[in-house]
Amino acid sequence: MTGAGHRLRELLPAARRRTLTAIGAGLVLLLGLLLFVPLPGAVHARGRAADPCAADALLVPPCGAWWGAYVPTGPDGLVASVDSLEQRTGRRLDLVYTYHDMGGGTDGQLLDPAEQQLGRDHLLMLSWESDVWSDDDGGSASTPLGWAKIAAGDYDATVIDPQAERVKAYGRTVLIALDQEMDSRTPADGSPADFVAAYRHVVDRFRQLGADNVRWVWTITGYMAHTRLFSAMYPGDGYVDWIGYDQYNYYGCKRDPHWLSFAQAELPAYTWLRAHISATKPLMLAEYSTAVDAADPAAQQQWYQQVPGVLQRQLPGVKAVVQWDSSVPGPDCDLSLDTPPALAGFAEAGRSSYLRQPLP
Repeated sequence: MTGAGHRLRELLPAARRRTLTAIGAGLVLLLGLLLFVPLPGAVHARGRAADPCAADALLVPPCGAWWGAYVPTGPDGLVASVDSLEQRTGRRLDLVYTYHDMGGGTDGQLLDPAEQQLGRDHLLMLSWESDVWSDDDGGSASTPLGWAKIAAGDYDATVIDPQAERVKAYGRTVLIALDQEMDSRTPADGSPADFVAAYRHVVDRFRQLGADNVRWVWTITGYMAHTRLFSAMYPGDGYVDWIGYDQYNYYGCKRDPHWLSFAQAELPAYTWLRAHISATKPLMLAEYSTAVDAADPAAQQQWYQQVPGVLQRQLPGVKAVVQWDSSVPGPDCDLSLDTPPALAGFAEAGRSSYLRQPLP
């Protein structure tokens, strides 16, 4: 206490000093109570902060992995399709994956109304492809914009900046996979160096415009014959938040004669990525699924039942698994959950505590 403070204390009558002391103690107690009791609306935030399994700023769940899916939009819309899958499996998806082009139609609009509705209680991941699709249904025919032109800024005013503003206005954190499976798109879309330049340019534009609510996912096929392309097409740690890869058990589909267990399908790319790209970045199975074994229908169910255990024991760096719930062109290429064994196995896997993490 300063000299002036001592002098004031001496001049005050004793009774008054006692009164002031009591008032001061009461104020201290009141302040303590106010600090201890959370304000309305703060309980949830404080609870999340104290939860050791709460996701970090990159949306990485430390205690397990997100449970997600790509769900085709049905006649009643995307929300109804997602709701139907959730009802059939008995749980809510953590993450919903959707696909967009860079055209001027509705498919070119990031975070459409259905996605924004789903985003209230799901994480969203958007695959954003630098193509103009031939129709508004994500048709297989498409025209690439070209990575060199994107890197040069030719589409900033018409495509990149408007979509960055839309994402920024949405406010919630989203995952964006820019030109997923880019290793299958060269040389048609450009060279590996062109891709790196285009990817960095888009990320830089979003950051310059303040769209900081994006976590960027670099997604490859995982096809092991493309490892040189993977290395050449990596944009650098400063531009990548998550690493994704898409591997399936194609048994029968694409004339593949080999039945691969879940571990056999996913381990090769996982091991290579950890050794050659990043030992620490969170990984995701951005697409995964299994075809049907007509001779052993129960094999599909068993395949999905393996998922939680393999993730915990052999793929600990995988922090999100995203089911491809659809067919692909070709005979014996039903990779959906439409068969009873597949749905039963998927639902059972989703009941694992490892795949039930607290959403941010």
